[in-house]
Amino acid sequence: MKSVPNTSGTLGPAAREESIARLRATSEPGKELDILIVGGGIVGTGAALDAVTRGLSVGIVEASDWAAGTSSRSSKLIHGGLRYLEMLDFGLVKEALHERGLILSVLAPHLARPVPFLYPLTKPFLERPYVGAGIALYDAMSITGGHSRGVPFHKHLTRRGTLRAAPSLKDNAFVGSIRYYDGQVDDAKYAANLVRTAAHYGAHAVNQMAVVDFLREGERVVGAKVVNHEDGTEFRIRAKQVINATGVWTDETQAMVTDRGQLKVRVSKGIHLVVPRDRFQSTVGLILRTEKSVLFVIPWGRHWIIGTTDTAWNLDKAHPAASSKDIDYILDHVNEVLKRPLTREDVEGVYAGLRPLLAGENDSTAKLSREHVVAHPVPGLVVVAGGKWTTYRIMAKDAVDEATRTMDERVPPSCTETIPLLGASGFKAAWNRRNRTAEESGVHVARVEHLLNRYGSMTPEVLALIQERPELAEPLPGADDYLQAEAVYAATHEGARHVHDVLTRRTRISIEAWDRGVSAVPVVAKLMGEVLGWSDVQRESEIKHYIARVEAERLSQQQPDDESADAARMGVDDIVPLR
Repeated sequence: MKSVPNTSGTLGPAAREESIARLRATSEPGKELDILIVGGGIVGTGAALDAVTRGLSVGIVEASDWAAGTSSRSSKLIHGGLRYLEMLDFGLVKEALHERGLILSVLAPHLARPVPFLYPLTKPFLERPYVGAGIALYDAMSITGGHSRGVPFHKHLTRRGTLRAAPSLKDNAFVGSIRYYDGQVDDAKYAANLVRTAAHYGAHAVNQMAVVDFLREGERVVGAKVVNHEDGTEFRIRAKQVINATGVWTDETQAMVTDRGQLKVRVSKGIHLVVPRDRFQSTVGLILRTEKSVLFVIPWGRHWIIGTTDTAWNLDKAHPAASSKDIDYILDHVNEVLKRPLTREDVEGVYAGLRPLLAGENDSTAKLSREHVVAHPVPGLVVVAGGKWTTYRIMAKDAVDEATRTMDERVPPSCTETIPLLGASGFKAAWNRRNRTAEESGVHVARVEHLLNRYGSMTPEVLALIQERPELAEPLPGADDYLQAEAVYAATHEGARHVHDVLTRRTRISIEAWDRGVSAVPVVAKLMGEVLGWSDVQRESEIKHYIARVEAERLSQQQPDDESADAARMGVDDIVPLR
């Protein structure tokens, strides 16, 4: 089947309908896809870009929204994983550090940036050389990739230097520290950008499209049966190979095909708290050891992200809930080092995510492997599971390598190491002329910088909306960091289909605003409805659903344990388009 590139990489309503038409056409003789990817998280969207840039015809379907699961609920870090050095997992660390440098310097310099951390030292004499050697090795392993490492080298700080960098730390908490750097990224924004880039090169990408069964010819998988959540229609997509990249849902999707040779995935829950940046003074983030794992305190614009936990989860996978116990765990541990303790009243936002870990014999999810595995359980179906967000590109490459191994024609090797995401090319030049852009557009330079750090060289597309409708330059209610134009752009270019897509993933209002986006909902619903053709009834349904979702999440976070938190969160069903 011939792919016609969507050269603008837009994922608006017209592009979605075009992609659906092309996926439907695969049931006709000679029009099957080379590869169909199931799952629109970071690995699935990465696999779509990898496959389409090898010259293959590609489709990708996602049951909910792009990055709606694990891929939008991480710690927002791209890092090698210092703690894996202690586990002597040098291969994983080196691979991740290579990918960190690649993302920062080549693939997405507009979306990712270095972030400094303090590794606090609590014992005199022996701890500094031991930890220092580990961090020195961490830095050294990052310079072997042949491209910029993207971050500065580490530096040793005395106790006084530590307190200068982080005045809100208790005076006696540490004897000193080591400042080192990792990378930071808006995970959901990155995934949405990634699938747009795949569409730009010719992939047919459709969200709100769920696989309900796989197509079989004998033992071979030859495609999938899907249902369009937007209108309830079902149709078949045929493909030479299907890649299952469904993360924590891997077991369920595999079970549609076979119970032999399955990868087994165990699910671990991690939660994060978001607090205002002014709640304590520090110019750097922190990495703290706990009895179970590590706790990050991460600078995030005008906020801090603090997390994470690592506990087994066996309840609802679509909407994992943070309990009161989870929140207290994080507050208790971070307060051990702060002069002024944080309280529940300081918490603006809370989010919970699930990690897909390869199952092992160990009962502790914190000790399960972050390595990934690619399997071919039956002909025509490739399964990829496990891994780390940072190494998504390697996981995607390995999955496509396996899928193409049995194809008759010779397929070129992966080239995604050299393919910048949309918005990356020309970003530095756009950043350098930001003052001129502000003058020409009439938008304050601080707003232009905000847009550049979210859209890169595609920022003129957002500014064009403001030129056409000047009122879109106004911020969204209760969320001064985000412009109304961004809600429109999310629907016209980034594939947002519901209000919560905009408030939780295209922006981060749901975790950054005190009211978690409730005051912005009517405006976002109105702006999206104009693009998506919503009726008044549908618009009101979107508003009511989002408000009910926020209330259910707040209620779940008051519950003492996972079971009661899950029950509270499940009090609100997923929104269904009114047909």
